[in-house]
Amino acid sequence: MKKLLPFIFLALFVGTLVLVFLFLATSKKMIVVQEGNMAQLPIEMSAGLYQDSDCGMVIDNLRDASQLISKDGKSWFFHDHGGFVKWLEDKNLGNDIKIWVMSRDTKRFIDARGAFYSLTDETAMGYGFGAYENDAEGLVTFDIMRLRMLRGETLRNPLIRKKLLNKEN
Repeated sequence: MKKLLPFIFLALFVGTLVLVFLFLATSKKMIVVQEGNMAQLPIEMSAGLYQDSDCGMVIDNLRDASQLISKDGKSWFFHDHGGFVKWLEDKNLGNDIKIWVMSRDTKRFIDARGAFYSLTDETAMGYGFGAYENDAEGLVTFDIMRLRMLRGETLRNPLIRKKLLNKEN
């Protein structure tokens, strides 16, 4: 029996490896970057099929989804508008990049630079920037949202959270 023990362990190890490879081969492939979008129009997304280019999480909810599309047709996807701001900051993609954000009020992708942003919405990463097509009291422009994100003035900052929500954590 002692002589068979190493072979049993080896067989279990090989069997486990085979199962892992079979699972990976049949599992759903996540879309991280999509190429060929030369028109730079928003791609129709489905929840659970795309991976956030900033944090790597699966985009399970499209409420605050965003897409960045470069002039060469590459598209990147995000589940929090603050994430695309952070991700884009150190990229050399130029001014020809098109940014689309899901609007909370009209439920469609709109041009991010023309959208208005809440500072206090519940978002996937907790930054607080929900996008809206129609302006309303308390909403800010793209440039202000971007500046606040880069400064760390988001709901993830306890001091900013307290100030914006007028309450303790």
